[in-house]
Amino acid sequence: MTLQLSCAQFSASGPRSENQDALRLVTPVPTLAASKGYLFALADGVSQCADGALAAQSTLQALALDYYATPETWSIVQALDKLLLAQNRWLLANGLLTTLSALVLRGRRFTLAHVGDCRVYRWHAGHLQRISEDHVWEQPDMNHVLKRALGLDQYVVMDYLDGELREGERLLLVSDGVWATLGDPGIRSILSDTDDLQACTRALVSAAHLAGSQDNASALLLQVDSVGHDDLGDTLRQLQQWPLPPPLKPGQRFEGWQVQSVLAQSRQSLLYRVSDDSGQPWLLKTLPASRADEDGAGQALLLEEWFLRRVAGRHFPEAAPLPERQHLYYLMRQYPGRTLDKLFAVTGPLPLVQWQDLATRLLRATGLLHRRNIIHRDIKPENLLLGDDGELRVLDFGLAFCPGLSSRIPGDLPGTPSFIAPEAFQGADPAPAQDLYAVAVTLYYLLTGQYPYGEIEAFQHRRFTTPIPASRYRPDLPDWLNDQLTQALQADPQQRFETAEQWLLELEQGEHRSVTPRPRPWLEREPIKVWRTLALLSLLGNLTAFIVMVM
Repeated sequence: MTLQLSCAQFSASGPRSENQDALRLVTPVPTLAASKGYLFALADGVSQCADGALAAQSTLQALALDYYATPETWSIVQALDKLLLAQNRWLLANGLLTTLSALVLRGRRFTLAHVGDCRVYRWHAGHLQRISEDHVWEQPDMNHVLKRALGLDQYVVMDYLDGELREGERLLLVSDGVWATLGDPGIRSILSDTDDLQACTRALVSAAHLAGSQDNASALLLQVDSVGHDDLGDTLRQLQQWPLPPPLKPGQRFEGWQVQSVLAQSRQSLLYRVSDDSGQPWLLKTLPASRADEDGAGQALLLEEWFLRRVAGRHFPEAAPLPERQHLYYLMRQYPGRTLDKLFAVTGPLPLVQWQDLATRLLRATGLLHRRNIIHRDIKPENLLLGDDGELRVLDFGLAFCPGLSSRIPGDLPGTPSFIAPEAFQGADPAPAQDLYAVAVTLYYLLTGQYPYGEIEAFQHRRFTTPIPASRYRPDLPDWLNDQLTQALQADPQQRFETAEQWLLELEQGEHRSVTPRPRPWLEREPIKVWRTLALLSLLGNLTAFIVMVM
C-alpha cells in the first residue's frame, strides 16, 4: 500500500493591500514520492522587511525545486537543512525575512521543518495537538516579535520533528493571521464541524477575518487517507530477517525462476545463473550459509540491490522486480559481452580511439553514481563489462558506499590495492575523489598494461611520489591526454579533477584538438640510425683532434 493523501489550501489578504503569505503543495510522480515524499509548506513574509511577499514566495519556490533535486540517499532532514541554510544566506544578503513551516510526508512518517510563528497541528479522533513552537519573544510589550526566522541571523536554527502518521488524521498549517485570532478552541470547532477539506480551509480563513484579524490569513490542510510502506532503513531491517535460499541445483524452479548453474561462490557471496519464463538470463545473488547469522550481512546485500535501483540506466545492470520474494537475495540482468580485463588479455593495450570512447563512457557512469551520492570503491577493469550491444556497464556494487546509509568499519580498506587512492591508505573517509583515482588507474592500465606507481600488493609498504607518465609506455599518446592522466593520478586529491564532469568536459574539449599522435622524436623512430650517426660524428671528431695534434 502506498501513502494516499487529500489536501486543500486557501489564503486571503484580508484588510491588507498585499498578501505576503505563500502556500505550496508538491505531489511528485509516484517513484519520486516514494523516495523523497510529498512536500507541503507555508511561509509568512515579514512586512517590516524590504518585501515580505518576495521573501515568502522565493523561499517556497527554492524549496520546492531544490528539495527534489537533492540526492535521494540524503535523509529528509539533511536535505531540508542544507537547502534552508543556503536560502537563509540569500535572504539575509537581500534584507528579506520570512517564517516557514514545511511538512514532508513519506511512507508511514512525517518530518516537520519549522521556524517562526506559523503553527502546525495534528487533528485525530477529535483531538487537536500543536506540534510546532512559536519563535517569538514572551514579553507582553514584544507580542509577535520574532526571535527566529529565515533571513534574521547569519545562522538559522530550524526546529525538526519526526513522527509516525496515523490513517485518517489531518495535518493543518496556519499562519498567525488565523491562529492568533481564533485560538485553539476556534480551530478545533471548525475542524470538528467541517468534513470537506476545501470548505474547512475557507472557513478557517474567513472566520479569522470575521473575528477581526487584520493580517493575511492562510490555511493548508492534509488528510492521510492511507499510510504507505516504511522508509528504506525500516524496509532493510525487515527484509534482512528473510531466510537464505536453500542450496539451488541446475534445473530447479525457485520462486518462479529456472536455475541454470552455480556461477561463482566465495566467502562473501553466492551467485547463480537463472532464467525467467522467456529464457532471459539473470544472475541471482545471495549469501553463503556461513554468513547467515552475520550482523549486517543481509542489510548490506539488500542495500547493494537498492544501489542498482537508484542508478538504473544504460551504464548499470538492471535489477529485477521481486514482488513475491520470500528469501534473502536479489537478481540483476546478465548481459552478453566481456569485461575490460578479458578484452585487454586478448587485444593488449587499447587503440587510442577505442580508449577515448571507453574513457568517456566510464566518466559518465561515474558521474551519475556520484550525483546519486554513491561511491563504488571497486572500479577496475574486472568490474567493467563491454556488452555485445556496445554499452559499457559498471558491475559489482558489493563494496559501494553511501554516506548516511552505509556503515564503515574502522581500519577496513575495501578494494583492489593497485586501484585504491593514496589518501584511503591514510584512513580518509570514502569520497568521490577515490573513485576518480580508480578510474584513472583503470584507464592508465588499459592504455599501457602498467600501473602508474607500480603494482601494489595487499600488505606492501606504499609510497606515492610522482606517477610514471603514460607516454613512457605509449609514445603515440597526445600530450594533452598524457597531461590529463597525470593530473588524475596525483597522490594529492586536491591536485586531481574535482568531479567526473570536470574531467569529462576537458576530455571532450580535447577531442576537438585531434587525436593525432604527437610527433615521435627521431631517436624513438630510428634509434639505430641515430646511434650510428652519433658514433660516426664522434669518430670524425676524434680524427680531427688527432690530426690537429700531429700538425
